[in-house]
Amino acid sequence: MTPAVRRWIGGGLALAGLLAYPHLFGIYFTNVFVTFGIFALYAVSFNLLLGYTGLLSFGHAMYFGAGGYGTALALTHIKGLPLLPALVIGLAAALALAALLAPLMVRVSGTAFSMLHLAFAQLMFVLALKLRAVTGGEDGIGGFRIPPLSIPGLVSIDMKNPSSFYYFAAAVLGLSILVLWFITKTPFGSVIVGVRDNPRRVAYLGYRVPSTKAVVYLLSAGFAGVAGSVYALFQNLISADALHVSNSFIPVSMTMIGGIGSFFGPILGAAIFGVISELTSRYTERVDLVVGLILILVIMYAPLGFMGFVDTIRARARPRVVPPGATEPAR
Repeated sequence: MTPAVRRWIGGGLALAGLLAYPHLFGIYFTNVFVTFGIFALYAVSFNLLLGYTGLLSFGHAMYFGAGGYGTALALTHIKGLPLLPALVIGLAAALALAALLAPLMVRVSGTAFSMLHLAFAQLMFVLALKLRAVTGGEDGIGGFRIPPLSIPGLVSIDMKNPSSFYYFAAAVLGLSILVLWFITKTPFGSVIVGVRDNPRRVAYLGYRVPSTKAVVYLLSAGFAGVAGSVYALFQNLISADALHVSNSFIPVSMTMIGGIGSFFGPILGAAIFGVISELTSRYTERVDLVVGLILILVIMYAPLGFMGFVDTIRARARPRVVPPGATEPAR
């Protein structure tokens, strides 16, 4: 069986599993899976900055929150707004904020990039608390109308049904992750990795490094906004907690645990993060403490994350091939 056939079979089985999931596991675990998908996209969008471009942000929650607030405000104030345009407005809100900050952010790196994002994220958090007339303050915006997913003259699907929303969220989040994966496999994906590894060489080859960073920055912010928008629809609520610094460190933890150097590492990290949170919450309220301890252990003993650990095990297990006539070096 060729690798291509195995990939098609694996993809078909995965799709069948996703379609059957709500019927097999019930509403509770369906909602758990939707939460996992939201934060998986959030972590993957963050990893586009950290893993592929080498830019560590401590304020990525402001784009997650911007997407959620954009969708919630649109559904609150625009009467009869359909579902997909509401999602697009959330995306546009995150992109607008990123476009405003990008001219500054793409010209810094390292500690300055991280601290500036932390400062701006804290500013957005305080604004969300103080502008109560717009954002609802600590209470947030909730109870807004969730419109059905409708195609005029063909079908109208009620998004208040957990199974229906699951399929909608799985489609939006899955397609978003697929788009990001495709981008990393294009020549542009090679350029952004070059920006991470050697920006001077990339500039020498004729690419504009700040412009390249700006495109990556907008992509990362936009898809974080999509995750935030789906989160607001799923919870029927968005509050200042979505902008809190703790929410900015969630994708950092997921990416570190799953593996920075891999596209699928943050997805695995989101799954591990979700399982740990679910199991820990049954015995204690100190979920953050447990996750923090695990993150410390990962940084100390598996700095490349779980995917890096698996790759290391595979490399050690792979049989050594010695060319004919050569002698294997002594150990």
